[in-house]
Amino acid sequence: MIRLDSLKPVPDSLRGAIVALGNFDGFHLGHQAVVGEAIRWARAEGRPVVVATFDPHPVRYFAPDAPPFRLTTLDQRQELFAAAGADAMLVIHFGAEVAGMSALAWIEQGLVGHLGAVGVVTGEDFTFGKGRSGNAQVLSQEGPRFGLVARAVGPVTLEGEVVSSSRIRDALKAGDCETAARLLTRPFAIRGAVQHGDKLGRTINFPTANLDIGNYLRPRYGIYAVTGRLPDGRVVKGAANIGIRPTFDPPKELLEPHFFDFSGDLYGQEIEVAFHHFLRPEAKFDGLDALVAQMERDCDEARRLLA
Repeated sequence: MIRLDSLKPVPDSLRGAIVALGNFDGFHLGHQAVVGEAIRWARAEGRPVVVATFDPHPVRYFAPDAPPFRLTTLDQRQELFAAAGADAMLVIHFGAEVAGMSALAWIEQGLVGHLGAVGVVTGEDFTFGKGRSGNAQVLSQEGPRFGLVARAVGPVTLEGEVVSSSRIRDALKAGDCETAARLLTRPFAIRGAVQHGDKLGRTINFPTANLDIGNYLRPRYGIYAVTGRLPDGRVVKGAANIGIRPTFDPPKELLEPHFFDFSGDLYGQEIEVAFHHFLRPEAKFDGLDALVAQMERDCDEARRLLA
């Protein structure tokens, strides 16, 4: 899988591609339908497939103070696109220049001129260009002038509702990991480098791997049954706290997974923690003994749920 930069030329081998265009944050069932259509089309014509995504997300540009909302990092999306069968990911740097481009400039200069695309697939509700002046209909009507054919994919529904990133975010904010996983086709997962912490977990026999939550959406604060993917590819089970640790002072927002039956040094290494089940909200305890007793119960429940 090749990562392309919208500020740099596209290799000749990838010109003439079918492009899947969208935000694709989370790469949920709806996104998979758009990319899947691009892949089928490209394979039928013997063309490469490029998935175009945005960084930063346009919301971050237009509302810079919005709370963190990302469901995936660029690295996670690249791996998901590659697993789906795409040949390259194009990262479109969303700033003032891109935000100010007209819909026609997007088509003529961006998709056709820069990328050399001959086909583009979007969701029916996708918009682009200054003032959201471009959409699937504009692509279909104006694209052929520049040698570009467009297709649009309708919404995907699950359990009677349209699959969307906002629906996934709402589920995670409610601690509903199971609904989020059904919409994503996999558990929501946070990836990051393990940091040094206060090492209190070691002293109470619950060592944790501390991760900064970064730009990810904040799921409901509390305790979760999780799995962790380690740098060597192993998957381990555990229980994790995500939140501000109200028992300790000062409060500090962290993701702290404790992995069962694991010993090793993960400091500085990148791991991925997947959220399977919400166990309980965060709570403040009257001392370490009460905290340890509850952690033991949490781990027992996580083991049961993950068995």
